[in-house]
Amino acid sequence: MKPILNPYMALAIGVITVSASAIFVKFSASPSGVIAFYRLFFSVLFMLPLFLAKYTPELRGISKKDWIFTIVAGVLLAFHFILWFESLNYTSVASSTVLVTLQPLFAFIGTYLFFKEKMTFGAIASGIIAIIGSFIISWGDFRISGSALFGDFLALVACAFITGYLLFGQTVRQRVSLITYTFLVYLISTVTLFIYIVAIGDSFIPVQQSDWIHFILLALLPTLLGHSLFNWVVKWISTSMISMAILFEPIGAAILAYILLGESVIWSQIVGGGVVIAGLSLFIINERRLKLKQIAAQH
Repeated sequence: MKPILNPYMALAIGVITVSASAIFVKFSASPSGVIAFYRLFFSVLFMLPLFLAKYTPELRGISKKDWIFTIVAGVLLAFHFILWFESLNYTSVASSTVLVTLQPLFAFIGTYLFFKEKMTFGAIASGIIAIIGSFIISWGDFRISGSALFGDFLALVACAFITGYLLFGQTVRQRVSLITYTFLVYLISTVTLFIYIVAIGDSFIPVQQSDWIHFILLALLPTLLGHSLFNWVVKWISTSMISMAILFEPIGAAILAYILLGESVIWSQIVGGGVVIAGLSLFIINERRLKLKQIAAQH
C-alpha cells in the first residue's frame, strides 16, 4: 500500500517541527515548569477524544508493574522538560539541543548497567568521540560565562532524565499500545508538573498573553505532530535511519535560533556539535550492524 505522504518528506517535517521546540520555549517568558505543564496539558487535551473513543478498554489489562513503570516514566519526562527548558535560560539553543541529543549514549550506559548488555569496541569508541564533542562545547561555553556552562550541565541532566523515561517505557510498550501509553505518560507528567508548580509557588497564569500561543504550538508541533510522524514513518523507513535523521535536530534548532532569535554560533559549538553528531552517527551505525549480525546468526 502506497503511503499518503512521502515517508522521507514526513521524516523531514518531523525533524523540523521537533527542532522548533527550543524556539517556542525561548519565545515564552513564563517559568520553565509552567511552559512544560501547558505543553503536556494541551497534548493530553488534544489526545483525549481519541483515547476515550478507542483506547479506554485497554486500561483494564495493564499490570501493576506496568502502571508503576509508566508513573516513573511520566515523572522523569516532567523533570526532563523542566531541566531542559531551564537550561535554555542559561545557554544557547545550539549547545542545549546538542547535549540533549546525547540520549543514545546515556541509553547505552543504562542498558549496560541495568540490563547487562555487552559493550562492543565500536560502541565505546563512538561514545568517547561524542563525549569529546560535548567537552568541546562545554569548554567553549565556559569561556563565554559560568552561567552558560551551568546551562550545559542542566541539559546533560535533562538528557539523563529522558533516557530514564525511555528505558522505563520500552518494557511497557511491549504490552501497551502507543496511544494508551503516550496518553498515560503525558497525563502523569502533567499531574507531576502541576504539583511542582504549586510546590514552588509559581503562577499558572502566563507572564505574557502570547505565551498561550507558544504553549499550544509546543503541544501541536514538536509533541504531537513531530513524534507522531516519527512513529508513522517506521512502517516505511528503518529505525536506524530515523535515529540518524533525529540527530539533525540540533542543526535545525541552531539555524532557527539564528534566524528567529539572532543567536550566533561560536566555533566551539560548531566543532563540538559536529564531533557529537559524528560520534552518535557511528554509534547508531555500529548498533545497527550488531543487530543485523544477531539476526543473521539466529537464521
